[in-house]
Amino acid sequence: MKQPTPIERLTPAQARKEHAKLGEEIAEHDRRYYADDAPTISDADYDALRRRYEGLEARFPELATPESLTQKVGAAPSEKFAKVRHKVPMLSLGNIFTEEEVGEFVARVRRFLGLKPDADLAITAEPKIDGLSCSLRYENGIFVQAATRGDGYEGEDVTANVRTIGEIPHRLAGTAPEVLEVRGEIYMTRADFMALNARQAAAGKPPFANPRNSAAGSLRQLDPTITAGRPLHFFAYAWGEVSALPAETQMGVVRAFESFGLPVNPLMVVCRSTEELIAHYRRIEAGRATLGYDIDGVVYKVDSLALQSRLGFVSRSPRWATAHKFPAEKAMTLLRGIEINVGRTGALTPIARLEPVTVGGVVVSNATLHNEDEIARKDVRVGDTVTVQRAGDVIPQILGIVPEKRPNDAIPYVFPTTCPVCGSAAIREIDEKTGTADVVRRCTGALVCPAQAVERLKHFASRNAFDIEGLGDKQIELFYREGLLQTAADIFTLPERDAASATKLKDREGYGELSVRNLFAAIEARREIPLNRFIYALGIRHVGETNARRLARHFGTFEALRETARAASVGSDARAEINNIEGFGDVVAEAIADFFAEPHNEQVLDALLTHVTVVPMEAVATTSPVAGKTVVFTGALERMTRDEAKAQAERLGAKVAGSVSKKTDLVVAGPGAGSKLAKATELGIETISEEDWLKLIGQE
Repeated sequence: MKQPTPIERLTPAQARKEHAKLGEEIAEHDRRYYADDAPTISDADYDALRRRYEGLEARFPELATPESLTQKVGAAPSEKFAKVRHKVPMLSLGNIFTEEEVGEFVARVRRFLGLKPDADLAITAEPKIDGLSCSLRYENGIFVQAATRGDGYEGEDVTANVRTIGEIPHRLAGTAPEVLEVRGEIYMTRADFMALNARQAAAGKPPFANPRNSAAGSLRQLDPTITAGRPLHFFAYAWGEVSALPAETQMGVVRAFESFGLPVNPLMVVCRSTEELIAHYRRIEAGRATLGYDIDGVVYKVDSLALQSRLGFVSRSPRWATAHKFPAEKAMTLLRGIEINVGRTGALTPIARLEPVTVGGVVVSNATLHNEDEIARKDVRVGDTVTVQRAGDVIPQILGIVPEKRPNDAIPYVFPTTCPVCGSAAIREIDEKTGTADVVRRCTGALVCPAQAVERLKHFASRNAFDIEGLGDKQIELFYREGLLQTAADIFTLPERDAASATKLKDREGYGELSVRNLFAAIEARREIPLNRFIYALGIRHVGETNARRLARHFGTFEALRETARAASVGSDARAEINNIEGFGDVVAEAIADFFAEPHNEQVLDALLTHVTVVPMEAVATTSPVAGKTVVFTGALERMTRDEAKAQAERLGAKVAGSVSKKTDLVVAGPGAGSKLAKATELGIETISEEDWLKLIGQE
């Protein structure tokens, strides 16, 4: 596969284009992992995408908008359960993979805090449990609510299910804070997982893929009695809202949890050097197989809560903590075939069909081959013995072939240049500016390709779009084949057409009155939908969840978006307006304009809007005096480090930029300020001192 251009060599336009593409891809992987519990990419590949995405924002700060994926965690909560708004966001951790990066993490913390090399710095180290994050709320020592992480800001209310987990106390021992929101991981032991799968097999039901999936599936049962029959466990290691913390250190709070009767991990220790952290990581890795439950790394956290507060957060994760992940697990097997899947945007994706093999305790038979360049680079051929890597509970990837085991009659794989579904030409688009071909080959038969039509319908009804319960992938495929669904609007006329039809849906095999009634009720419940979800559901290329929210917030109504997009010809003010939305650019603006310029799409929209009411997305409000403002720090700061000042501004809702422009609202200038201060003066931008800044935000 062609290596990406180094970030430092990218132009702003190229960076914006790649950032948009990566954002869409990462958002989809987040949805599959957090919302569906069915990821399709390895942890290593996901982390590589995240690092590239974050690297683009570091090099081009204007890309790091409030709508950036670095500002969110996970995926939207399921509509099956009531929603719980987290008083304190449940953010995730950044990842490191090498021992050198452990030293870099410690050095980065010291540098941020301005600590001298000989200053004491205690850091805890504990196993990273491979389970499902959960928050438990206690009031006056009584368990009152449990919630999943969800998207980090809003999760699912799973209180009734968590009450069935025996080792989670309903009443805390001792003297606990008046309000205590305990956070930790719900998991299943390997022995319990194997016993559960044996019961699944005996009942003729499909087995779970691994302990994490079984724990997540067990916790998300609408019937708590099913959860009660599943052997779930919990480790407490963090907290959200607390009326008064019981200690001043990470280890101290966890020990307090233990005294309250909450289960905590016995392998948590306090280390005082990089060498101690690495030694504990090696001990845990060596004993990993004997633990009885799955872990995928070791978590490091600065022990002092006062230092944690100073360090704060960056993007979606704390500066004071990181996860040191274990290497991916590998195995060898035979490549039996290569099949091509056609997605909703026409992308041809190669899937490897493998001789089933166990990797990390999970039997796998499929692997991703990414694209045709990847196949050519690795020279993967049908019949080859391949090395398969699995990192986490995901479809694995093929690392490479075993040359000495290649059959004599194995021939190079020829990637199709026509769509295997509709026969239309499949091409790799050429970037007009760079002259390079897209890594993805796409079917050109958008309006005639059944695969694209079916995949678009699946996307439309998916969880983060219209989220229509009972209208899953298999149902959509069946309804499409039988002519019941061809466009999105057909979904909303299905109940009426079924009532007028001589052949009722309830009389078909696999259906009954109850299932049909539930499906029609789910369709009826989605006749009103927030603007951002509606835009996302349309499946416009380069417009994933993040860009859909950006459009919703910018235009306010679908009518305003549609009117502007219709007028967005090249060089027009309308095109410029879309192009200049924070985080957008030429590529996204062109995709939006092209979508609304297609008469077929306009016809589908007209039909759809006769059945659906689109409502504006709720605005995000904050009372901070700098919320929503773009701030630039320049010169020397005397009361805190530059990084600490930026983190503080971001916590208050401000956007911190690295350069001064017309979009800058405020410049904080310390001694030695130079060109940035001069630029601010030239543009007439408000400039204040560090002392004035502290007064403005209420820190003085």
